[in-house]
Amino acid sequence: MPTKTLIYIAGPTGVGKTKTSIALAKAFNTEIISCDSRQFYKEMKIGSAVPTNEELSAVKHHFIQSKSIIDRYTVADFEKEAIETIENIFKEKNIIIMVGGSGMYADAVMFGMDKFPEISQDTRDQLLVFYETHGLKGLHELLREKDPKYYTQVDINNPARLLRSLEVSIASNKPYSSFLGQEREPRSFISKMIILHCPRIRLYEKINKRVDQMIESGLENEARSLIPFKKNSALRTIGYKELFSYFNKDCTLDEAVKEIKKNTRRFAKRQITWFKKYDNALCFPANTPINEIYELLKSE
Repeated sequence: MPTKTLIYIAGPTGVGKTKTSIALAKAFNTEIISCDSRQFYKEMKIGSAVPTNEELSAVKHHFIQSKSIIDRYTVADFEKEAIETIENIFKEKNIIIMVGGSGMYADAVMFGMDKFPEISQDTRDQLLVFYETHGLKGLHELLREKDPKYYTQVDINNPARLLRSLEVSIASNKPYSSFLGQEREPRSFISKMIILHCPRIRLYEKINKRVDQMIESGLENEARSLIPFKKNSALRTIGYKELFSYFNKDCTLDEAVKEIKKNTRRFAKRQITWFKKYDNALCFPANTPINEIYELLKSE
């Protein structure tokens, strides 16, 4: 394998990326960069399925519970810090493992990002108030007005993406889509992508079981402790937003858990769709012996 290679292990939530990444990192005697945007935050340990203490101690990990939900941490911030960390690791290693299901964060590291204007806190605050008063439908209508092109491309059920595109459109007075596709700075390393997959029925069984395990491990109490921060963007995510609805007496606990499972399955479907764009990726069943993946990567 050529020197200075970043191996990105992708796949839908629950497929087994953590186990594979640790085994590969051990095989290559290297370190792991996490690009799971939920696992950045130290207050979200259970709901983000952070690797166990044993797994974290097996291989050195970066960007696991390294931030607080009170911090504003964007994909651009992650790109900058991740590249700096990668360059430092490459001083001693030729291969680094990156893992996580947050495709946008992975792309930022592998390919760079489009450059956007600075957004004032006042603009962000005004949009949050608009979202709170007009809901998701209001964001849809506003984005359709500001950037009809991007409206047809964005995941309209993802408020974080909608808010980000509206921030840029309003701050610049230009459509968000006009900033996409710019020339990006080339990386000093090459990237290889591995996508893990398993039969859809099996994946959904694993997702449902994982949610049950999260509840048993204390996800409800973790979410209760975060109620004062529930409007924070980091917490407008699966596993927390449904429990906040339960705390608000909008549903029962059983209904909230069913919603978490359903929304996680839907999220996994969106991840699978996202990863299909990686034409040159190596695809493996999730139960592939690690030595097969290792030997194939080593021979390239």
